[in-house]
Amino acid sequence: MADLLSYLPPFEGLLPKWLFLVSVISTANSLQAYRSPSYAAQLYNAKTPSGQSHTNALASRTFGTWTFLSSIVRGYAAYNITTPVAYDLAAWSFGIALMHFVGEWLGFGSAELRGRFVAPLIVASSSLVWMLTQREGYLAA
Repeated sequence: MADLLSYLPPFEGLLPKWLFLVSVISTANSLQAYRSPSYAAQLYNAKTPSGQSHTNALASRTFGTWTFLSSIVRGYAAYNITTPVAYDLAAWSFGIALMHFVGEWLGFGSAELRGRFVAPLIVASSSLVWMLTQREGYLAA
């Protein structure tokens, strides 16, 4: 067990570990989005007026690529939490994700506030607030 724990970010507090966890989960989500468009269709869960999904295979792969890029940024920040650029890029990644998901829900109507769509809203908003409130603590050194 100690061997596994040695791979976690070597910083005090839970935020670096959270960023690592979110990075790992995001990588898995990226793989799911590449494997099948049904993953993105469950996330962007609203239907068009004709009853069609808002997603297709290309949109799913694009979402997978965007999610993997976010995963890399957050993973890098987990291991470089005291570096201002890494910290700020990770915070921005959550802010951009939050704006995207809120926009798809309230602006474009491609998602409804139910099912798999709720999780990214919770993760993006809570992580962004957490990072903004803890910024001084991690970057003061």
